[in-house]
Amino acid sequence: MPADLAVIGLGPYGLPLAQAAVAAGIPTLGYRTGPEADPLTPAEVRRMLATGFRTPTGPAGPAELGRVRTAVICAPTPPGADGGLDLTQVEAAARTLAAHMRPHTTVILESPVRPGTTEDFLRPLLEQGSGLRAGRDFHLAYSPSRVDPGNRDFTPANTPKVIGGLTPACTESAAAFYSRLTDKVVRARGPREAETVQLLETNFRHVNIALVNEMAVLCDDLGVDLWDVLRCAETKPFGFHAFRPGPGVGGHSVPQDLTGRAPHSLRMVELAQQVNAQMPRYVVQRAAALLNEHGKSARGARILLLGVTYKADLADQQATPAEEIATRL
Repeated sequence: MPADLAVIGLGPYGLPLAQAAVAAGIPTLGYRTGPEADPLTPAEVRRMLATGFRTPTGPAGPAELGRVRTAVICAPTPPGADGGLDLTQVEAAARTLAAHMRPHTTVILESPVRPGTTEDFLRPLLEQGSGLRAGRDFHLAYSPSRVDPGNRDFTPANTPKVIGGLTPACTESAAAFYSRLTDKVVRARGPREAETVQLLETNFRHVNIALVNEMAVLCDDLGVDLWDVLRCAETKPFGFHAFRPGPGVGGHSVPQDLTGRAPHSLRMVELAQQVNAQMPRYVVQRAAALLNEHGKSARGARILLLGVTYKADLADQQATPAEEIATRL
């Protein structure tokens, strides 16, 4: 059966999207852009392969991109050497797609990126490589990935999808695709607005984790039970959302900011990064202090680390603070 969708990038964003598409009855092609952590179990992948999912390989594999109606780029954008996002895999995906793309294809970017990337970075690559014009010959849009790996309560089907197209027609074409996967589609004014939605959502969590981590340090200094504070505070029915302290942050899209891009830097996010980056060292200091309280030395002590992945019940150590803690211990 000819594929209707191509998902380029089969990491934490792309593979769950492909899974949702196959479950909705959409024949789907999957292309890897590099070494990526597999967020699904082998059994889940086998079920996908048995129900309409294919991963073309070999020299002829990319040619099938020319036969799909929708292509979604979900390539990872890890931190680069300059502190910004490394778009190398997005660029490679765009060049491969452009070489085979046909008119009227809908191209959607889901990778975490800075505002402006869809129009200023992706669009020229697609136009130059295909000879087609975005908004006239093919549709182009951005949609922030809202995949929450390991979350069984919120899936693509019941999580609203934000879409911002280059033109109104681009938005509607992307909306027509996502409406096959989700109960609700939210239309942004354009790609920049949709990209900034991703920036805000990610940093909302990042900043609030930093706040509760600082509260954890403060409460320890004051002899206050933070867990009791949180238990009481979250009974407030408005204006408060409880976050839990931890050894730092990890994952594939935290933090995501504009650090070093003055005058567009987000100072609060930069400060949150500093706070969370200090937490592994603080955890080690607390462990040493607790050992001392029991008359034991940290040097030579045998310490068990429980929970070394960046998130509970998920076999993924991407940017986990546990690695630094283990090294320091």
